[in-house]
Amino acid sequence: MSVRRVMGAETEFGVLATGGPHADATALSTRVVTAYAALVRRRLGASRTTAGWDYHGESPLRDARGFTVPREQADPSQLTDAAPVLTAEEVAAEALRENGPHDGPTGRPHAVLNTVLPNGARLYVDHSHPEYSSPEVTTPRDAVLYDAAGDRVALDAVREIAADAGTTGRDAVNLYKNNTDNKSVSYGAHENYLVPRSVPFDALAAGLLPFFVSRQVVCGAGRVGLGDRGQRPGFQISQRADFFEREVGLETTIHRPVVNTRDEPHAERSRHRRLHVIIGDANLSHTATLLKFGTTSLVLGLIEAGAVPDLALADPVAALQSISHDPGLTTTVPLRDGRELTGVQLQRHYLEAARAHEHAAGGPDPDTREVLELWAEVLDALETDPLSLADRLDWVAKHALLLGYRERDGLAWEDPRLTLIDLQYADVRPEKGLYHRLVAAGRMRTLFGTEEVERAAGLPPEDTRAWLRGMLVGRFPDDVLTANWDSVSLTLPGVGRGARIAMPEPLGLTRADVEPLLSAAPDAEHLVRALAAARPALVHTGSLA
Repeated sequence: MSVRRVMGAETEFGVLATGGPHADATALSTRVVTAYAALVRRRLGASRTTAGWDYHGESPLRDARGFTVPREQADPSQLTDAAPVLTAEEVAAEALRENGPHDGPTGRPHAVLNTVLPNGARLYVDHSHPEYSSPEVTTPRDAVLYDAAGDRVALDAVREIAADAGTTGRDAVNLYKNNTDNKSVSYGAHENYLVPRSVPFDALAAGLLPFFVSRQVVCGAGRVGLGDRGQRPGFQISQRADFFEREVGLETTIHRPVVNTRDEPHAERSRHRRLHVIIGDANLSHTATLLKFGTTSLVLGLIEAGAVPDLALADPVAALQSISHDPGLTTTVPLRDGRELTGVQLQRHYLEAARAHEHAAGGPDPDTREVLELWAEVLDALETDPLSLADRLDWVAKHALLLGYRERDGLAWEDPRLTLIDLQYADVRPEKGLYHRLVAAGRMRTLFGTEEVERAAGLPPEDTRAWLRGMLVGRFPDDVLTANWDSVSLTLPGVGRGARIAMPEPLGLTRADVEPLLSAAPDAEHLVRALAAARPALVHTGSLA
């Protein structure tokens, strides 16, 4: 067992126009994606906007429990297998009138709702939010790095729009890495993990429910207000807890389940399952993100090995919210066997099981050892002095800040100033965001510096298929027509009807696999021909004559 597996993050950013709080969120999100696409285009010297998204093979209504929801019965928010449709084409056109990218011979503004980035990630409009989906990685540390790269992408988009606003007088747009507007709306910070298809989904759900309910104590983002509208005063550990209603289900925006059943592997279906996790908070803390991905990967390993502890909860949804509502960490939740455990104690059982399993297997590798040691260190501190973790965990850092303001100014939890502080913690701008100001002041630990994060925003990870996807976009932006997680389509002058490169294995077509071919290829057509010679089953072309 190891923390190493294919994984990745998805972040939907909160979006707000500085001068128009009631502006259409979809139009604002379109401005964000379009602005960043234009920036990438300039950086690459491309003649057109970078690759769009290929929806071929998407199956959002297929359920891991063995059925597919009829399309006519699905909520519109579930239909992610087609490009979003703006409520009014004119909204996007107006938003781009002054400074949008101009593709094609007409030179007319072109709204970008979906684009693939040179680091292998996807940036797109998801419902009414801009979403960054990171490239596939294989370690929790890389998951942290490429999640932070998404924050950098968001910041660059905000700065692009601000520069445009300075010359046109239009509203700037701010982005926030949070999960709720405190007015009944929540938006996601999802995770994805590749697991073997051979593992029964029921076993995954049973092993994960108590873990997901309790892991917020180490990776919650913290929130002012209790209830889906923040209608009751107080502070809670998780931003998302109050928005979950079911234990298991397919939906992501309504009737949210703790364990999501979407069966959309984006890989060879007979071998792989993609576990789509929607229960997490949007973390800025590198430590919290490392623990979120690292501990989840370890628990998946326990489930795969049949070594997960039996911690079945009497009522997982009620337990999720009870734990979140108690930052004092003393609340216990009932198990089916009659025991009562706190969130920290539940996490401790998973930690001990992971330790025992690693010891039996001969000891952990360095990545796994780092997560195990950090997990133990954090749980120890949560049991003895939670505020000592204000330099490592988001919810504790935010709680400490808010307690300081309350003590200094005599503020009650329902004071709107505290809600504003909560929001300001998540601002992606370093000069405004309280998280970033804590980092600058040396009061929040990080795993990666600014230069490393900037580099990851522009270059893909080397040990997954994201390397080929990102390098194709970065080196041959005018030739890449569309892409998705498991294929890239190119339009090439010497290849009739273009070419499609299939990438069914997430651990294939890595830098080690394709760097020699990339280095020798003066253009995309030569690369396609070389790939076709080396891996003919993966390259589909209209004609190579």
